[in-house]
Amino acid sequence: DGNDILYQHFYDICIAVSGEKGLVTPVLRNADRLHFAEIERAIDLFSEKVRTNRLEMADLEGGTFTISNGGVFGSLLSTPLLNPPQSAVLGMHLVQDRPVALLGKVVIRPMMYLALSYDHRIIDGREAVRFLKKVKEYVEEPEEMLLEG
Repeated sequence: DGNDILYQHFYDICIAVSGEKGLVTPVLRNADRLHFAEIERAIDLFSEKVRTNRLEMADLEGGTFTISNGGVFGSLLSTPLLNPPQSAVLGMHLVQDRPVALLGKVVIRPMMYLALSYDHRIIDGREAVRFLKKVKEYVEEPEEMLLEG
């Protein structure tokens, strides 16, 4: 806010949704308090609102973090741009089989690149990398996320 950094104690997460007129990022309010099924329903509702041109300005205001998935369009890698005053944006990309070294052998595994852009004034690089590592673990073993509660 001007020259001041405001620390929010809530998680209003923007979820990128593609519509006929382009990409928009409606805000999933208090995402940390929602169960997985509630998050899915909210994203479905946003998609429907975008599809039927019923998205309101209030749906787009106040996000603290954005999640975008360019992989649905075939993107292998990109660098998402930070939308101030948000703290960060996570870009997820296409899952594609690639050769990787595993136990001294080359094997084919599904791979997906993640990109995190963040405001270094408020997020330490070490913490950003720890966050990316946790996202990687959840993508690889989603049941862990569901069991943590």
